[in-house]
Amino acid sequence: MADRAQEAQRAELHKTIWRIANDLRGSVDGWDFKSYVLGMLFYRFISENLTVYLNGLERAAGDADFDYARLSDSDAEFGRKDTVAEKGFFILPSELFENVRNRAANDPNLNETLEGIFKDIEGSAVGSDSEDDLKGLFDDLDVNSSKLGNTVAKRNVKLVKLLEAIGDLPLGNFGDSSIDLFGDAYEYLMQMYASQAGKSGGEYYTPQEVSELLARITLVGKTQVNKVYDPAAGSGSLLLKFAKVLGKENVRQGFFGQEINLTTYNLARINMFLHDINYEKFDLAHGDTLTDPAHWDDEPFEAIVSNPPYSIKWDGDANPLLINDPRFAPAGVLAPKSKADLAFTMHMLHWLAVDGTAAIVEFPGVLYRGGAEQKIRKYLIDNNYVDAVIQLPPDLFFGTTIGTCIIVLKKSKSDNSVLFIDASARFKRAGNKNKMLPEHQDAILDAFTLREDTDHVTRLVPAEDIANNDYNIAVSSYVELEDTREVVDITELNAEIARIVAQQSELRTSIDSIVADLEASK
Repeated sequence: MADRAQEAQRAELHKTIWRIANDLRGSVDGWDFKSYVLGMLFYRFISENLTVYLNGLERAAGDADFDYARLSDSDAEFGRKDTVAEKGFFILPSELFENVRNRAANDPNLNETLEGIFKDIEGSAVGSDSEDDLKGLFDDLDVNSSKLGNTVAKRNVKLVKLLEAIGDLPLGNFGDSSIDLFGDAYEYLMQMYASQAGKSGGEYYTPQEVSELLARITLVGKTQVNKVYDPAAGSGSLLLKFAKVLGKENVRQGFFGQEINLTTYNLARINMFLHDINYEKFDLAHGDTLTDPAHWDDEPFEAIVSNPPYSIKWDGDANPLLINDPRFAPAGVLAPKSKADLAFTMHMLHWLAVDGTAAIVEFPGVLYRGGAEQKIRKYLIDNNYVDAVIQLPPDLFFGTTIGTCIIVLKKSKSDNSVLFIDASARFKRAGNKNKMLPEHQDAILDAFTLREDTDHVTRLVPAEDIANNDYNIAVSSYVELEDTREVVDITELNAEIARIVAQQSELRTSIDSIVADLEASK
């Protein structure tokens, strides 16, 4: 019953989010406007998070009526240093979301007020361990942008509406289920904007059920891991699936990732906070993972998950340093300049722990194309690093209808074979996309764990056979499709045809007879 109530609460929340996002947006493109909605949601979250934290401390110390939101700024200043050390940031009572919201309609300089507050929140972390985690987080929430209106007055009207709408979201009592609801609201908004934006936004978003499957694959047989990593982190949702599947306390050293797109990198850090991952438990970097990786001192990683961008350009052999890079050198060849897919794969393999697992979404071409990519596959197969290849259903991802696949890498395998799984039929049509339901995920995981041949579903293929097949690792090359055509009994079919012919002959004779009678009667 509780689950049903929770689902009803979630559905109501989603309906409200959908309404406010569309009401507020006006002429602003949805994918651009998400920064305003998500940024304001983040502002509300950290305000409530901090208030509940400080209220808890003071009430536990004996002040039963303490309310940080009612405290004067001067009294609050005494706790600044300790609060930053624990939470990573500090907000004065007058600058808390709820207090700013209450004054907003009567503040003719609301845009300047908000700009100052965002600078103050970021500034509170300067010189502390959390500085990099907070820096630039509000950059995409530009309160002076003409996108919000062509005059200050019009922008402020929009900002008041934004504060009111985000403040009205039914996110429960903070500290109960509200952490889940903030995170859920974020994921719903990301999915909503990605589906509306098509390729421009969808390429930064991996559907929730695919994220969960990747996490579960890397966790088979484990109840905790040292740390998790995504070299193309996007909005951070793949990493955060480990907090859901394992519990964040079972990711001992935290969540690591790198993202090249600045706006998306900001969204990933916001996502961490909205899922209540404290600043010292995540380390996200901005930059190009392939040419300027940020976590050399943190590898190896026990769990790596990623949905890297499909077939993007990279420096490849135009950069003479890369062929000697320890991540790429072992294969003896670099991924093609026009297709960086296997460069990401080699990077992840290099940073994978000996007892770790990497699960990577790949475009199908990397499984069978020739040239440099074939040589990289040869390296992976000959060294027994490919554990499984899973063919996913088509039309799961925003921005493409192609059926992608998952390559699973391990450095400590118990056999010298690759498991091929055909999961192309494991989906249900939902709206204008296909969706993997929990039972589809379970079936894939069962096949992955069992690691045995099953007609038309799985096949365990020795590395030698793959070598003899030009190192082609496309699932369709090894798992035979089930023939769903109906079996026909030829003898019975011929007898039926004979009956039809005889009946046709009788009808023809009857018609001839009727025609003859009509002719005679004329």
